[in-house]
Amino acid sequence: MLTAQSSMARVLIVGAGLTGSLCAALLRKVVSGPLYLAVWDKAGDSGGRMTTASSPHNSQCTADLGAQYITCTPHYAKKHQTFYDELLAHGILKPLTSPIEGMMIKEGDCNFVAPQGISSIIKHYLKESGAEVYFRQCVTQINLRNDKWEVFRETGSPEQFDLVVLTMPVPQILQLQGDIVN
Repeated sequence: MLTAQSSMARVLIVGAGLTGSLCAALLRKVVSGPLYLAVWDKAGDSGGRMTTASSPHNSQCTADLGAQYITCTPHYAKKHQTFYDELLAHGILKPLTSPIEGMMIKEGDCNFVAPQGISSIIKHYLKESGAEVYFRQCVTQINLRNDKWEVFRETGSPEQFDLVVLTMPVPQILQLQGDIVN
């Protein structure tokens, strides 16, 4: 459990995809004390594998790169219904009503689309988290110094955090240097 002793707890989440953004939103909900929450991503925008690209000529023309719809199985509906309800209530998800060619439909599954693009899910959770989000921050090394995690990046000075959550793909985690290796 994160508690702020004498100063504000500093938490870094590396990766502004679905896992990182949801982690940030959930942390904000459960941490009672003052919290500095930062999200760093090496890309120029949030989304990770759930990115929405816009046409440079017409911002209304978008394409989802990666996931294009969300499938809610009966198992996930039981475990995570509050997440689906929240996204539906905010208009971020809507039921998928048209068939998609080649789509495998299993009994009991519900499918949803994101009318503002699949990355709107990530943007929603980042907004809910109140985190400070920084792009083009490529983490290279993480060391433990005096009970704080010192995080190095390609550009800029290293920063210290009480807690670091890595949500980027495993191959990127395996490339990190420093105490994190052990």
